[in-house]
Amino acid sequence: MVKKPKWVVEKEQARRDAGRETVWLFGLHAVRDALANPRREKLRLVVTKNALDRLGDHVTAAGIAPEEADPRRFPAPLDPGSVHQGAALEVRALDWGPLDRIAVDGTGPIVALDRVTDPHNVGAVLRSAEVFGARAVIAPARGACPETGALAKTASGALERQPYLRVGNLSDTLRALQAMGYVCLGLDGAAEVEIGAAARRAAGRPVCLVLGAEGPGLRARTRETCDQLVRIGAAGGFGSLNVSNAAAVALYALAAS
Repeated sequence: MVKKPKWVVEKEQARRDAGRETVWLFGLHAVRDALANPRREKLRLVVTKNALDRLGDHVTAAGIAPEEADPRRFPAPLDPGSVHQGAALEVRALDWGPLDRIAVDGTGPIVALDRVTDPHNVGAVLRSAEVFGARAVIAPARGACPETGALAKTASGALERQPYLRVGNLSDTLRALQAMGYVCLGLDGAAEVEIGAAARRAAGRPVCLVLGAEGPGLRARTRETCDQLVRIGAAGGFGSLNVSNAAAVALYALAAS
């Protein structure tokens, strides 16, 4: 028997571990959309009577037995301060399949996030990605935001419909996309070329839009891997946008090109 390389064994183990992980989604919209998603593996639903009344048909259709809870002693293990609106659903993370299959399906861009760890930012990016028809949002498996309840609540249902994939190495993934014909455009406030002009030049080719975290921006290796660095034009001297706002503007520019 041929012994598998160590990296193959580690990758398979990571996949198995990820499959065992569960996530608690919370909030009426996030829970409703997860209940309606046949791809979601649903494990446990905790609801108040009021929330159950509002989710009724979705709960019935999902075929899950709800646990009715007292709103004053809500038993789901959520972080303090989570605005759960009386509804929490334990699920397994979605499996969207391999990126190379998604990359050839459809016509929209792929959004790559480099060190974006705030779940609210990632959730907002997912909403914009869905609105502008992106094929997927990708992020490194390490140093990026996993699926969380806060991310799902901010995404307002987009997490159930917009592929969100974690990749082993972002630069290697960008090179793989380039080999498939993608143009990788990295957002950088100091770049000379505006996103609109770059989008027009890339017309007819698939695009991967690469965004870094606020403050540090793109890592050096990520910057070097991108085909071109681009910026969002600003009217005045202050040209900095929140990463989720920058994603929305850049995706609009790509859609309008």
